[in-house]
Amino acid sequence: MKAFPVGLPVAYRLGVCSRIVAAALGGYVLASLLGISLAALVPMARAEAMVSGMMLSFLAYVVAVLWCFACRSAGRAWLGMMVPSLALVAVNSVLYWLRQS
Repeated sequence: MKAFPVGLPVAYRLGVCSRIVAAALGGYVLASLLGISLAALVPMARAEAMVSGMMLSFLAYVVAVLWCFACRSAGRAWLGMMVPSLALVAVNSVLYWLRQS
C-alpha cells in the first residue's frame, strides 16, 4: 500500500498556482489601469468615456488571463503583466500632472 500517490511535480503545481495568481491579480490591475487610461484619453463626454473604458477593460482582462496561460513560464506571465502595468502607471501619472497644471 502506497502512502502517497505519484502525481505531478511540486514545481509544476507551483507554476500553475503562480499563473493563476498572475492572471487574477495582474490581469485585474492591468485591466483597471487600461480602463482608467482609456477613460482619460478618449475625446468623449466624461460619462461615455468612462463606460467605454470600462467595457474595453473587460476585454483586456480576458486577454491578460489568456496570456498568463499561453506563456512558457510563470515568470514570463508575471513579466507580461507587470511591464504593461508599469507603462500604464507612467501614462496615468503624466496625464494626472498635465491636468493639474
